Amino acid sequence: MSAPAMNDLWAQLRSLGSDFTPAQIQATTALMAPLAPRPGPDVEVHRDVVYGPDPRHRLDIFVPSASVRRAPVLVFVHGGGFVMGDKGAPDAPFYNNVGLWAARSGCIGVTITYRLAPAAPWPAGSEDAGAAVRFLHAASERWGGDPNGIFLLGQSAGAVHVAGYVAEPRLHLAPGGGITGAIMISGLYDVARADHNSFNAAYYGEDATRWPEQSTLKKLAETSVPCLYTVSQFDPPEFQRQAAWLVEAHTTRHGRWPRLIQLTGHNHLSSVLQIGSAMDTLGPELLRFIHRA
Repeated sequence: MSAPAMNDLWAQLRSLGSDFTPAQIQATTALMAPLAPRPGPDVEVHRDVVYGPDPRHRLDIFVPSASVRRAPVLVFVHGGGFVMGDKGAPDAPFYNNVGLWAARSGCIGVTITYRLAPAAPWPAGSEDAGAAVRFLHAASERWGGDPNGIFLLGQSAGAVHVAGYVAEPRLHLAPGGGITGAIMISGLYDVARADHNSFNAAYYGEDATRWPEQSTLKKLAETSVPCLYTVSQFDPPEFQRQAAWLVEAHTTRHGRWPRLIQLTGHNHLSSVLQIGSAMDTLGPELLRFIHRA
């Protein structure tokens, strides 16, 4: 893509603003889809591998065609406001882009689908993330993955589920988490101070006395699991506030910021849709974290 075309794309993305509306979602997807990486003979994809008893306990595994051994395993947990979303059909640009990018970067890429609210309320999403970790710890070597090199990557509601796994020891595969690192893109960490809309109510419920225990903010500040966080420049105010509270909690506990990146020029959705594209500013940061964790 030429420099003028890339500049125009950034300008169009910026013009969509920070209001996370159906119109913004549709426009962002239309902008990013043509840039998404496409399947090729260099990546083998194993579709709808079962990792648990529920019909939604399915995952896709993206493996470099060239033989790999003990490669990092990057597990992507999609967003969708707790009530919708999936890992993507075989011909969909998203979230195959994440799996393809991971495999082409020397990792084993995994995209999962999990149970949704309101049928599966808190902490079902984090339980499902844990179930995927346990499955991959037992099975990833057959695809060349390192069972001791599993990273969880979640966006929006997916970041909430990753945070919930990190924060809750009873879900852990092993003491210390059983994962090598966790990456949370535009997450929600303080339920008590979050916007109380229908999406949050579907997952967390309406009982305000439970919101503190459902929050992950303090436990994330105390965890020994290496964590990387991002917030997008054009994330809605809710996610900007959550990132600020995360920084405050971590700084109070440690006297320094957490590893947090602002994704300049991106909105709530483009943050993950960009992965593997010509405008990808997140992928290199993910690889740096994976190889240094």
